[in-house]
Amino acid sequence: MRYPVGGLDQAGVTEIRRLKARVNAERLPRGADPTTHTKLGRGGLGDIEWTIQLVQMQHARAVHDLRSTSTLDALQAAAEAGLIAHHCAADMITAWRLATRVRNALMLVRGRPSDQLPRYGPDLAGVAWVVDRETDDPQSFVDSYLAPPRPAAPAARWRTSSAPNLPLSCDQQAGGCRV
Repeated sequence: MRYPVGGLDQAGVTEIRRLKARVNAERLPRGADPTTHTKLGRGGLGDIEWTIQLVQMQHARAVHDLRSTSTLDALQAAAEAGLIAHHCAADMITAWRLATRVRNALMLVRGRPSDQLPRYGPDLAGVAWVVDRETDDPQSFVDSYLAPPRPAAPAARWRTSSAPNLPLSCDQQAGGCRV
């Protein structure tokens, strides 16, 4: 079941996409800004993790190096196996690392777990300083967080196509990488 022979069929891919959409709809807190939510926002940790996990379910039976619990190791293995375009994997790794740093900074600044990057105020200034000690303008930090290949960037959307076993590639006109 974990690594089915031949990967997932179209029904499996469709069901996973439906489940992910439901998780996003139900778990994103009311009033949360999806562009700055590090876990469940567009292009956030969840999108990256679901994407590589789908690639793992499709190809890990044949590509042993994909059998990793590390998102970053699995992304690298998928790129090396030709399942994800190298520049897409690099963008997702960069986005994952940044979102993780922001999430950790939120914990340090607020003293409790949080996934929502504040848009203004002392919490934003603290997060910006922890993540990028050279910034003196917290708003420019938010702008850089939202820019490609950052997690919430419109150009960093990762989607699954209708063909379940195609490699991930970058389609610039469609706005990002596709499985």
